[in-house]
Amino acid sequence: MLAVLQGLTEFLPVSSSGHLLLPAALLGWQDQGLTLDIAVHLGTLVAVILYLRRDLMALAAGSCRWLLKRVESDESRLALKLLVATLPAGLAGLALRAVIEANARSLAIVAATSIIFAVLLWLADRSGTRRVNAVPFSELTVPGALFIGVAQAFALIPGTSRSGVTMTAARFLGLTREDSARFSFLLSIPIILASGLALVGANRTASAAIDSMTLGYAAAVSALVAFLTIHFFMRLLPRVGVLPFVIYRILFGALLLVWLA
Repeated sequence: MLAVLQGLTEFLPVSSSGHLLLPAALLGWQDQGLTLDIAVHLGTLVAVILYLRRDLMALAAGSCRWLLKRVESDESRLALKLLVATLPAGLAGLALRAVIEANARSLAIVAATSIIFAVLLWLADRSGTRRVNAVPFSELTVPGALFIGVAQAFALIPGTSRSGVTMTAARFLGLTREDSARFSFLLSIPIILASGLALVGANRTASAAIDSMTLGYAAAVSALVAFLTIHFFMRLLPRVGVLPFVIYRILFGALLLVWLA
């Protein structure tokens, strides 16, 4: 169940961290522990790398051409923008992660952030839809990438949704829904990798009570569900937009508030 939750929610704008708090809080389950967290994060990382493999190969080739021959291209410029956009969340994670983990992992905060950032996502999508001309993906500026990166830092708060808040920022900048999602997914790779490495570091002092077969199964399930989720989300997004996810998040937050009352 936890592997499926991780695979479903990591890339949809609904918050994976918020949903992963639910089984322990609502069902009284024992916390899954860091070892399983590492496994399911690895699964989603594998899924997004496989899905974006052509983009990543082009980014790598463009970056190598720039490093070796100083030949600029759309791919090398995109690599720079992804690096710039990664920095704010990385720095915020190093500085604030322990504080947030200790003080913000509550269902009340998940409910509030789910509703607040759902409304922002809806406003950003409406703003982007009303534009006469969308901003081409290649014309995203470095300051624009930094703006998306600063927005991504808010995803440290459970319930915010990393993909949701980065898509919100990108839509406010005028990118199309598809390009907003694509940039968000590319940006997820270093963040998921960094989160996984942080969990590995923390897990050195934690007991691993789950056998390797179970961990492998969890990672595989998470990877399969995440890959299918990205595939169908990218196909449906141009047609249905973000409104179904906005409605779901508001209902999700409202139900949590009712349950907590």
